[in-house]
Amino acid sequence: MTPKTMKTLKKIGRALLVAAFWLGVWALAAHAFGKPLLFPSPLSVIKTLGALLQTKQFYIATGTSLANILLGTLSAILCACFLVVITSKIRFIRELIYPVMAVVKATPVASFIILMLLFLGPVKVPSFITFLIVLPIVWTNLDQGIQNIDLQLAEVAKLYRFTLIKRLRVLILPSVKPYFLSACRTSIGLAWKAGVAAEIIAMPPDTIGTMIGEAKLYIMSAEMFAWTLTVVLLSLLIEFGVSYLFTRLDSAKVQKGGGLRC
Repeated sequence: MTPKTMKTLKKIGRALLVAAFWLGVWALAAHAFGKPLLFPSPLSVIKTLGALLQTKQFYIATGTSLANILLGTLSAILCACFLVVITSKIRFIRELIYPVMAVVKATPVASFIILMLLFLGPVKVPSFITFLIVLPIVWTNLDQGIQNIDLQLAEVAKLYRFTLIKRLRVLILPSVKPYFLSACRTSIGLAWKAGVAAEIIAMPPDTIGTMIGEAKLYIMSAEMFAWTLTVVLLSLLIEFGVSYLFTRLDSAKVQKGGGLRC
């Protein structure tokens, strides 16, 4: 067994122990509360989730919510990349955009949801709210990455008249990438929170948020917990996928060889 495999197994083992600990805390808390209708046990939630997995509605709702949140997230990432190119070149535009981003980050999500519900209707609100929450996070991180580009390397690139493609490959992307990955990791969790919150308030048809809202309305706590667990698992799965993708890209770059070659 290789050291890398051993390290991976240790990480998995620690993660399982942590999960088992918190499941135990949950089970004890549910037992102490003594009202399964309001606070179900982990076993009850898992059984409910298993039952939901056998229904067509589960996959329709999950697919719709996933599509809404991915659409909002990807649109925000593309828009942030476009904006940061402009703001890095024109400082006045950056000064105009910065306070807008700060206001968006500081404003309660519920306020945006209710306001957008009046203009967009329930179906479009989750994607737009996700876009609105993710955009300032990604733009701020990318802007910080641009600001922290090594000035000496920038001078070398200017001296040797690097092409735009080469400047991107050896100067800009290596500097921005850690900030971009950090933004993606932060955004994924917030995107799910904001998107599902928008669904709960707007109640568009066939979404996870609507299912949670209906479960709360009819006091079906086990079902509400099961849908919430689905959101958490999907968020973690997507975050892991993004991290894995960046790791693979790093490995491919190392194998090909990198560095600043004039």
